[in-house]
Parts: sequence; structure tokens; C-alpha cells
Amino acid sequence: MEAIIKKNEAKLKNDLHVEVTDTDRNVKNSNDKNEKYFTCDICGQKFDEKRVLKKHFDTHRKLKQYSCDVCHKFFPHKPNLFQHLRTHTNEKPYSCDICHKRFSWKISLKVHFQAHSNKKLYSCDVCQKGFSTKSNLNQHLKVHTNEKPFSCEVCNKSFSQKGDLKRHLRVHTNEKPFSCEVCHKSFSRKADLNRHLRVHTNEKPFSCDVCHKNFSQKYRLNRHLRVHTNEKPFSCEMCQKGFSRKANLNQHLGVHSNEKPLSCEVCQKGFSTLSYLNIHLRVHTNEKPFTCDMCHKMFSHKCVLNLHFRIHTNEKPFSCEVCHKSFSRKDHLNQHLKVHTNEEPFSCDVCHKSFSRKAYFNQHLKVHTNEEPFSCDVCHKGFLQKSDLNRHLRVHTNEKPFSCEVCYKSFLRKAHLSQHLKVHTNEKPFSCVICNKGFSQKVNLNLHLRIHTNEKPFSCEVCNKSFSLNAYLNKHLKVHTNEEPFFCEVCNKSFSRKNYLNQHLKVHTNEKPFSCVVCLKSFSQKGHLKQHLGVHNNEKPFSCVICNKGFSHKGSLNLHLRIHTNEKPFSCEVCYKSFSRKRQLKQHLGVHNNEKPFSCVICNKGFSQQVNLNLHLRIHTNEKPFSCEVCNKSFSLKAYLNQHLKVHTNEETFSCEVCNRSFSRKGYLNQHLKVHTNEEPFSCDVCHKSFSRKAYFNQHLKVHTNEETFSCEVCNRSFSRKGYLNQHLKVHTNEKPFSCVICNKGFSQKGSLNLHLQIHTKEKPFSCDVCHKGFSCISSLNRHYRIHTN
Repeated sequence: MEAIIKKNEAKLKNDLHVEVTDTDRNVKNSNDKNEKYFTCDICGQKFDEKRVLKKHFDTHRKLKQYSCDVCHKFFPHKPNLFQHLRTHTNEKPYSCDICHKRFSWKISLKVHFQAHSNKKLYSCDVCQKGFSTKSNLNQHLKVHTNEKPFSCEVCNKSFSQKGDLKRHLRVHTNEKPFSCEVCHKSFSRKADLNRHLRVHTNEKPFSCDVCHKNFSQKYRLNRHLRVHTNEKPFSCEMCQKGFSRKANLNQHLGVHSNEKPLSCEVCQKGFSTLSYLNIHLRVHTNEKPFTCDMCHKMFSHKCVLNLHFRIHTNEKPFSCEVCHKSFSRKDHLNQHLKVHTNEEPFSCDVCHKSFSRKAYFNQHLKVHTNEEPFSCDVCHKGFLQKSDLNRHLRVHTNEKPFSCEVCYKSFLRKAHLSQHLKVHTNEKPFSCVICNKGFSQKVNLNLHLRIHTNEKPFSCEVCNKSFSLNAYLNKHLKVHTNEEPFFCEVCNKSFSRKNYLNQHLKVHTNEKPFSCVVCLKSFSQKGHLKQHLGVHNNEKPFSCVICNKGFSHKGSLNLHLRIHTNEKPFSCEVCYKSFSRKRQLKQHLGVHNNEKPFSCVICNKGFSQQVNLNLHLRIHTNEKPFSCEVCNKSFSLKAYLNQHLKVHTNEETFSCEVCNRSFSRKGYLNQHLKVHTNEEPFSCDVCHKSFSRKAYFNQHLKVHTNEETFSCEVCNRSFSRKGYLNQHLKVHTNEKPFSCVICNKGFSQKGSLNLHLQIHTKEKPFSCDVCHKGFSCISSLNRHYRIHTN
């Protein structure tokens, strides 16, 4: 070899004996038949210029006198060193005018230009495939000849190109010279690094023409297209099952061979491929390297992350041909198809129940074995499945990952969100055959049917009361145990149910998300809104069988029936007073502990309940939302309106058993009974005067304190009662709504009219005990007494 090199050197120095060959033999690959080459006698390589041939001889002499200061690699020529240094400096001085891609070498730019011009000057004689460069054609020819002249000394694997061998050797040396500047991950090939960089830039230049999904690499796009074309070029020779990817076929072959050469060192589970083993190890390490950019949820598999993304994008590429329902995953579609075929291939040997999925069948078997392998670390509750445990943990962490895009309400489960969305769409596909009421879910319809059948399969072992739902029974049992495990962090009030606590919290936040479309009044609970709507439509489908009174809700009817039955199941442990409602008992307990956590910001008056405070505020705002349709008089409470209506109907349903006097309200009757019993439980500490009613007592106290909280805005005169102020205002307005039917004289108060009528009737019910003179009003009698007493 050395002799040949010296021989060629001598030829070059003397410019003699250099073989000049005509290019007629290479007509295929040359545009000029008269073009001549300078051929190397050692390797047969041809060159256009003699000086290039001279440099080429240095390659055979292995003369490399130029060294790189960075990696100490040697080069035979100085230009080669300069080009190599661009690898370290990442200098790319040559730019493409079309796509602005940059290159380190001019020859690379020239080759790149051919990609835009789509010129392929060189074609393969075997398969007619075109190539832009002759080197690419020569590499391609080795595919047909199966020529692999370069082999690895470690594993004897052969390669058609030397560059492929060099890259392969990095597998054994674990050399990864290309590093990512963002995450510092290393790669053995620069092409792998470039593909990896798209993870950080989120660049996806390859797009699907069918569904417009984007991909970072072209081969992934090609693989994805098989989803639309249903192309499965790889088939199993044993069961003829087709696959869209060769990797999937290789994995499938392990089913037939049952070969699992790799095992987990922790749990000894076997795996057919190293990738499956590596993925499995994340179960033990709890490693979740893939994170969702939208909700930051972490996953151990990238494929699971990709499927999770469809929750946010609402992408459902798989559609049922029968009912056109769409699914985000193909396996979900396959499971759904069994609904139409009614296929249930998995049957339980114990109860013979059938299932469409094996997973459901395995879950069902645990019902018979009573197996609950997954337990909560907080409350030690057991679960059949790990997924049930994970969902249960959200109760303790209060995590609600599924949010409604309309009202932003959050839910623990996706199924709950799907059910909730029907509230906004008002979709109710299930209707009752008896009353035609619609329901968004079939289970709600089944529960509703128990109203018509009066079926109550769940009964209380303490009081034998029956319920239509097990949930109602569980709630009822807390009445006997008096269990209230849910506490309000603001006022420390306790509740037996979590939803009661959530409703109560709206008292502190003053949140009222439900508003009436008629009067725009807002409510903290949807049930309250439904009850309120009955005010506008006057719908009362539930009526009392005793007094025929109508109610908009069955619960209101049940509470009303206690008036007739005199049932008072809730009693005070302090004074043993009984109440028909639990709410009334709770209100009553505030009398003993004198607890009034809600105070008025205007007059600082305290109240035991928020609702009482809200009603009190109407005194300051003078809000009277309830008006009488007969006389247009307004009231701050609906109860006051109902009492007032009895004035027009002259209805007096409550009568005294002693004197047979009738009253329109039971409260008036109770107050009247104190006249017969002479009961005056409220006594003044100042003058020891007693009163039968607390209201009279409170009014009397203002006599001693000289408190006059109600003032006239016209003349600034003050009054101790609001009723006195209202009467006084009629002086300024000259309003006289009460007129005498005999002489048409008007009066501002009904009491004045009654006194006036005694003039016409000559009635004098008040007489003097001394002289027996009669008077029409007690004030005249009191003035007359002064004559006798001087």
C-alpha cells in the first residue's frame, strides 16, 4: 500500500502518468460527454480537477496535520478544519432564499435547493425512484443489492453506510454528543435532537388533511392516516389479525408465544418488551413525567396524556354507525357497540349475571367475595377498585377537577358534570308515563315512579318509618343519633349533611346564584327558587284533605298536616316545649342561650337567624314586595299579606272556647286567651306593671327610656312606635281612607271611624261608676272622672 501511495505521489509531483478517462462510460450521470476526470489509481475515485486529486492523496497517506482545539480531531486540509469548527460554533453562514433555512456548508445548501426545485437528476434502474444527488442514489442501490460492507465489531450487525455504523457504535459506547439546551437531555443523533426540540417549541409542521390534527414528525402523520383509511398492513400469521403498526404486531405475537423474558424486580411480573417493563416500573416509583398543559394533571404514559387531552378539546374521532354517538377512544366505541348487539359474553357462576366487559365482570366477582383491597388512609373506608378509592379521596381533599364552562360549577366526577350540563341544555329524554314529567337521567325516572306506586322499600329500625330512597333513610337516622359531623368554620354551626353545610356557607358569602326571571329576585338554593315560582304561577298541586288548602310543594303539605294532627315531634330539652318543625326548635333554642350572631348594620339589633335579619332590614329600606290585589296595601312579609286578606274575606277560623269570639289568626286567639286566664307573664322592673304580650311590654319600656326611634321626615316629630309614625304621616298627607257610610266623613284611622259611628248609633258603652253617666269613648270617661276626684 505504501509503495502505491509513493508511486502516486511521484506521479502527481511530475504531473505525469495521471490517468485521463473519457466520460462516455458515465453518459447516464453526466450532461457533457466531453467532460474528463482525474482518477485515483488506489481507490478509483474520479475528480474534476487535478488539485483536488492531490488533496485526495493525503487521505491515503493518512496525513492529518490540522487539529481541532475543542475535540482534538485531526484533518488533512485546513478548509476541512474550518468547516468542522462550525459544528462547535453552530455557525451557519449559508441561508436558503426560499425557506430561510441555514446551513454550515455550501454543498449542503446546494443539495437543499434541489428539494424546492423537486429536481431528481438520478434515478434507480431497479425501482425508478428519483434522487437529487448521486450519493443518495448509491446509498439507495445497496437496498436492492442488500450490500452491507460495514459491520460492528461488538455485535456483528451490518450496515450499508459507514455513517450508520458510527451512529450504531454509540449504542455500545452510550455516547450522546448532542444535548438539548432547554432540558439538557442528550441524544446520540442530531436528527433525534432536532425532533426533540419540537417538544419545547410545540412545533407540529405536519397536518392531517382529514381531521387537521398536527404532528411533529412526518412518520407519525403517516401512521395516523391509517386511522382514517383503516389500513392495517401488518397481519399476524397465526390468527390473521391486522395491525396498523409493526410494533403492535410484535407485541401481539407475545400473546401466542406467551414469551415474557423480562420481569419486574419488585413484583416479579413478566413483560414481553423492555418498554413495557419501564412503563410498569412507574407504578412502583409513582413517576408521572407527562403533564397536561391545561389542568396540570400528571400521567405516567404519554398515550394516556394524549387521550386526556381530548377531554379539553372535546375531540371524539370515533363514531357509532348505528346511533351516531361519538367517542374519544376506539375501545370505548367497541364497548358501546355491545349495547346494540346486546352482547354479554361474561357470566357470573354464582348469580348468573352477565356483563359486556370483562372488567365489569371482575369487579362484580368482588361483590360475592366481599373483597375490598383498597382502603382510605383518612377514614379507613374500603373499596373494590383503586379508581373508586381515588374518587373517594377527593371528598377529603375537596378536589373538583371537572368544571362547567357555563356556570363554572365544579364536580368530583366527570359523570356528575355530564349530568349537570343537562341543566343548561334542559335536556330531559326520560319521561314518566303517568304524569309525563321529564327527567335528565333514567335513574331519576325510576325513583320518581315510586311516588305513583308509593313504594318505600327502606325502613327505619327505630321508628319503623319508611322511605323511598336509601339516602333518605340514612339522613333520617341522624335524627335519632343527633349526629352533625359537618361544622361551619365561620360560626361553628354543625350540620348532619354536607350539602346542608354548603347551603349554609352561602349565608356568610351572601351568594345567590339562582334568580327569578319574572321579578329578578335571587335565591341561594334552587329549591327556594322553585318554591318562589309558585307565587307567580299560583300553582298548588298538593291540597290538604281536611281543609282543602293548596300547597305548591308536598313538603309544605306534610308540615301543614301537623296543624290538624297537632304533631310536634321536636321538643326542647330545657323547657320541654314541642315544635312541629326542627327549624322552629333550633330558633327556640336561641331563647335559652340568647345567641344572636346576626346583627343589623343600621341599628345593631341582634338576630338568631340570617332570615330574620333580612326581614328586619325591610323596616329600614321600607321594602314591601307583597301587595293586596283588593286594596293595593303592601306588606313586607307574605304572612302579613295572608293575614290581611282575611279582612276582606271576613274569615275568622280560630274561635275562643270560652266566649266564642272568633279570630283570623291563631296568634290573636292565643293572646285573647290570656284575657280569660288573666295571664300577664311580662313584668316591668321599673313600675312593676304587667303585660300579656311581649310586644306591649317592649313598647311600655320606651316610656321609661323615653326612646323615640321613629321620626317624621316632614316635621321631625319622634314616636316610640312605627305604627304611631304611620298614623301621624296621614296628618301631612291628609289621607283619610276610612269614611262614614252615614255622613261620608273621612278618618285617618279605623279606630276613629268606630268612635264616630257611636254618634250615629247613640251607643255609649263606657259608664261612670259614680253617677252612671254614659260615654262613647274611654278617653271621655277618664276626663269625666276628674270631676268627681277634683
